[in-house]
Amino acid sequence: GTPITLRAAKGMPVSQREVTTDHFTARAQRYNRSSHWCTDPILMDKLMAMLEPGPGTRVLDVACGTGLVSRVFTAQGAEVTGLDITEAMYDQARPHLQELVVSPAEDMPFEDGVFDISFCRQGIQFMNGPGAVQEMVRVTRPGGRICLVHLTAYGEEDKEEYFEVLRLRNPARKNFYLRTDLEALLSEAGCEQVVVHSHVSPEDVDAWSDNGAIPEEAREGIRRVYRQASPTFQELHAVATGVDGRFTDHMLFGIAIGVCPH
Repeated sequence: GTPITLRAAKGMPVSQREVTTDHFTARAQRYNRSSHWCTDPILMDKLMAMLEPGPGTRVLDVACGTGLVSRVFTAQGAEVTGLDITEAMYDQARPHLQELVVSPAEDMPFEDGVFDISFCRQGIQFMNGPGAVQEMVRVTRPGGRICLVHLTAYGEEDKEEYFEVLRLRNPARKNFYLRTDLEALLSEAGCEQVVVHSHVSPEDVDAWSDNGAIPEEAREGIRRVYRQASPTFQELHAVATGVDGRFTDHMLFGIAIGVCPH
């Protein structure tokens, strides 16, 4: 089986760790089908085209979860190390990893410069963001790449409403982003040539909110945000309402890529 390395959780407060692991333990069985973007082949193809992993590429998948991205890197011939803290999630990832490390991202048990690519999709939002990104930079070789893929608001105009939706869906979330925030995380950690790309994912809001970890009153709160959404929010998110009253939101991902300094 995949080797496992355990690391004491020094980088994350116990209360935050418990909230995060409890949330994702509740979501683990539904996670792979909980959002369109989880397995979206267009997003996966876009990421692989940008990062160009190949045979022997050493990849660190931070907050690897159930291994949905790890398996795509592995299919390209990459040697993937997964890092996570939630057993119910990372147990599903193990078949797609060369190594699994159970550790907070803010305090990784790796030597400097051992990876070619350090990657995180939808994980930094639960962490001390600057601390985790600094660690990703530390463990990546000079000239290697760091990639952050996270849901973001479209801009100042929609962020208040959208961040309320994200807060209701996921009480473990600590950080809420604009694309400029992702750029700043990489730049302030010392990355060079930082570029932020965009990807839009159409999501059925009821399917997206039915993740097994939030109560029905929170799901109704999310629906209320969409019912009462400002015209600007509706336009930016291209919100569509079906005949059954279900909402579709075109959710924006920022894909931030930077090069580790020499």
